[in-house]
Amino acid sequence: MKRLTLLLLALVFTTSLWADETEGDRTTKGQIAPDFEVTSLDGQVFKLSDLKGKVVLVNFFATWCGPCMQELPELEKQLWPRFKNANFKMISIGRQHTKAELNKFQSKKKFTFPIAADPQRHIYEKYAEKYIPRNYIIDKTGKIIFQAKGFSQKELDEMMEIIEKAIKE
Repeated sequence: MKRLTLLLLALVFTTSLWADETEGDRTTKGQIAPDFEVTSLDGQVFKLSDLKGKVVLVNFFATWCGPCMQELPELEKQLWPRFKNANFKMISIGRQHTKAELNKFQSKKKFTFPIAADPQRHIYEKYAEKYIPRNYIIDKTGKIIFQAKGFSQKELDEMMEIIEKAIKE
């Protein structure tokens, strides 16, 4: 029985190593980003198609997601201060969270970047089927130039390089 359990665990692990890295995606790098409109917790209307000419970061998270809770403070500390005054916009969208839930979350966390609710996953489902956190960098023409799921410092460093380069172009 132990041997069978170990074999099954090994199979699951190795299968995940070979899993398609695009699993759960509904978008691809190079395509025009799906348009959406959302109002942030502080009342700002964020309509993606109105942001042509700016570099945009769209981040999807959930308050219960461990990697999201690692990523958001790093976005606050490293990315947001570096680009918030540049030709750049960012929105962090709480997947399947209500505005009330996010207001409670925000009162504890005190992030300074814009946060919005997507209680029915209408925005998220334009971009992905599953997995969070997710990040999408959209260039000045509205094309997705970077997309990723999960969180690592290496990915955050890569995102900051891509944003910096896209702002300069």
